Amino acid sequence: MDAVRLIVTSRRALAASGGVPEMLAEVWQAQALAQAMGSRLAVLGPPELRGEARGLTELAGRGCGVLDAPEFAPGELRAAQLTELGDARQALMCLGGLLGEVGIALVAVACSVDDEAMYWQCMEAIDAADESRDRVLEMLRRLADRDELPPVREAG
Repeated sequence: MDAVRLIVTSRRALAASGGVPEMLAEVWQAQALAQAMGSRLAVLGPPELRGEARGLTELAGRGCGVLDAPEFAPGELRAAQLTELGDARQALMCLGGLLGEVGIALVAVACSVDDEAMYWQCMEAIDAADESRDRVLEMLRRLADRDELPPVREAG
């Protein structure tokens, strides 16, 4: 499945999640998808994005790591369904929106829990989502810079 479709599915699932466990499962799904997209861009993406994409992979992995991993039935892990990125710019724009929504959802969870450990897990996951979004925005900036360069002419 292509990245944009998976992101749209994740955004809808995050918006529809009810309680804290469901919301955290969707946050985890979104971070895992960001990690998978970062890995894919690091290997197959435009050369100017590869360093930032590796950073996105690490940060999104940290976002997954600070939260308890939910149990998924076979086929439910969206990141495993990623088969193609499609247009990198569009996929990154959509991913940036999803990561922003992840941060907002985590703030809501942090404000609603009484458990101090869960509160701090949310704070760390918020940081990871925010830093992941920063990487996405940097990749979008690099794509814009690449597109604005005048064509190189050969001598002679």
